[in-house]
Amino acid sequence: MAIFQPLTSRKRLFHVVAFVASVIAALFFGCQATPSQQPVAQSVTQRVTRDKWTWPFASTSPWNMPIGSDAIYVPANLEKAYYTGSDEEYFFQIKDGDPLRPVYGPGAWGEGRCTGTQTMYISLPVPDDLIVPDATTVPYSTPNNASAFLMPDGKTLVQLEPLARCQQGGPIYGWRYFPDVDIYGDGIGGAHFGSGLSSIGGSIRKGELTSNEPIHHALKVLVWEQKYLYYSKDIPGYRWPADRADNRAAEHYHGTNPKLVQGSLLAIPPNVTEASLNLQTPVAKKLFHALQDYGSYIVDSTGMDSYTVAVEKGVLEEFYNAFGYDFQGTSGTFHEDIEKLFQALYIVDNNGPQSIGGGGTPRAPLAPPIGN
Repeated sequence: MAIFQPLTSRKRLFHVVAFVASVIAALFFGCQATPSQQPVAQSVTQRVTRDKWTWPFASTSPWNMPIGSDAIYVPANLEKAYYTGSDEEYFFQIKDGDPLRPVYGPGAWGEGRCTGTQTMYISLPVPDDLIVPDATTVPYSTPNNASAFLMPDGKTLVQLEPLARCQQGGPIYGWRYFPDVDIYGDGIGGAHFGSGLSSIGGSIRKGELTSNEPIHHALKVLVWEQKYLYYSKDIPGYRWPADRADNRAAEHYHGTNPKLVQGSLLAIPPNVTEASLNLQTPVAKKLFHALQDYGSYIVDSTGMDSYTVAVEKGVLEEFYNAFGYDFQGTSGTFHEDIEKLFQALYIVDNNGPQSIGGGGTPRAPLAPPIGN
């Protein structure tokens, strides 16, 4: 689990956990795509349809839209970090027949999440044996645990953060994002409360890092707010598609780049290649293409000098079993590759509701229609 606390509108002050060791990676420069670099868009992928659970939301959702040929890239100037890690998220398809259990707001951000009494005005049918551990003090661990529950109607997503359930058959705990989200819609809003962005959109799902198929969607990333995220009265720490920043953003956002905020779309410019970054590991190469073709949205903050990628619970175990080393860490070839990827990211400055991904010809095929 993550051992840092991102700031959110619901969160308290955190302790910063220090890690040692890092590797200097090159900073690459990009420019707006030239005609020779603009790929030809297609209306559908080789798939005729897709599954809404593993590949949710509309084809035109920010999570599914590729970067466009009109994208304007400006430097993000992300530097090396001490730690590269993951932000694990919990996803459930629930069905009628399991016992209904009430949902309450957490009693604390740290240890004591399962002591809350504030109702979230919903009960969820969940198996009695579903357990999501509390935060801990020793070791200090306050994972975000963003979560999404697909309701029995097959359409409605209920999103909570930080998810906890400490006792079999007991209540569920987590602040609820409202209104609920339609899995067939744009999927923008959700329980990453540092930005108001989706718990499930943009997440790396089980099987995506270990299969031979490319990742077909934008990613979600977290950065160190004290070093990078910008706040002022005129630019209050966020931009579309985010609808908020951390509630203590005015105190904790000390970045100097007004374009680097919650909701910023980051992508690798088209003139950068795997070879120019000297990527060594297969997953880093897969992430490179996802970051170049779809980009990544900043959805929260890390609370320490680290870069973090949002993944579904279970991805880390799959990753280790497939490759024999950890996704998270402070050293090693994979850590060095992830550092290179983050340092190669630029801000897509003209991303917006009328020009998702910057507009123009998409770099990759649009997502096929949902088939269920």
